[in-house]
Amino acid sequence: MDTILFSQPLSDADLDRAAAIIRGGGLLGIPTETVYGLGADGLNETAVLHIFEAKGRPQDNPLILHVPDAGWLPKFCRDIPHAAYALARRFWPGPLTMILPRRDIVPLRTTGGLETVGVRCPDHPLTLEIIRRAGVPIAAPSGNTSGRPSPTTAGHMVEDMWGKIDGIVDGGPCGVGVESTIIDLTVTPPRLLRPGGLPLEALEEVLGEVAVDKAVVSKLADGERPKAPGMKYRHYAPKAPVTVVTGDAGQSAAYIAAHCEKEAGIICFSEFLPLFAGHEVHDLGPMADLSEQARRVFDALRRFDETPVPEIWAQCPGSEGLGLAVGNRLKKAAGFHIVEALP
Repeated sequence: MDTILFSQPLSDADLDRAAAIIRGGGLLGIPTETVYGLGADGLNETAVLHIFEAKGRPQDNPLILHVPDAGWLPKFCRDIPHAAYALARRFWPGPLTMILPRRDIVPLRTTGGLETVGVRCPDHPLTLEIIRRAGVPIAAPSGNTSGRPSPTTAGHMVEDMWGKIDGIVDGGPCGVGVESTIIDLTVTPPRLLRPGGLPLEALEEVLGEVAVDKAVVSKLADGERPKAPGMKYRHYAPKAPVTVVTGDAGQSAAYIAAHCEKEAGIICFSEFLPLFAGHEVHDLGPMADLSEQARRVFDALRRFDETPVPEIWAQCPGSEGLGLAVGNRLKKAAGFHIVEALP
């Protein structure tokens, strides 16, 4: 397949051509503020099937519908609570996905066989305009080959999807760097299914009590059906095995230095780079800068695939703010192989 790269600046004709790919049942790499997505018409079962095929994605792993504003919610969801509109007013466009009961117009193939659907409004002008011009919601998981670290640049999309899809829209590097936060509004209290670019604390300001699903901190058991992307399967993983070390930053750095082999790759906070001289090291960012860590985490994991490192050790931030999302992605990449550095 010949893949079209839509480079900046995009013209009206480019936007129309990109929208035509979606309307025609094709696959399009789209930029968002979180990560790049692999998009198709979310109401077209055949197009959605092609997403799973291109990614090598299990078909019980649900997809998220991307819409241009909250006015589209009643078209695809029913029994919408007031909380959904309150969240949309506060956080859309932005890195928040809401789980709501689906209408019959949304195929079960899109929802992974569930009677619920995840919906979000991405904060990227190019993708919002493409959705409006296409006139249909875009179903889009992250645009990586299934299991690999998510793409945060058009170049990452090219690495994984060139020749497999119809087009890739270059919207520049992603500003957030981790996927959207997913909140289930079909249960009481609302339940956090995936931490992401919107911190749990921000949701609590609007919703009050928010439960945290066990899949955020541990694996789902065999046979359990994931209700949202990223819950069940090993995700975000480079080729080399990853060990995540939690605890006080100084102690976790010392633990890694004492236990890693000399050929090991290291992901660490900026403050500890000198401790790992001679290793293949990727800087996760300063300890206190969680936003920077979110922007760097997938690039760090992905770049190790360009090296011969036999193993990767990673420092993990705490669970406050965006640290919950960064830590979740590292732990998923490690298959929850976690060591706690004790005093």
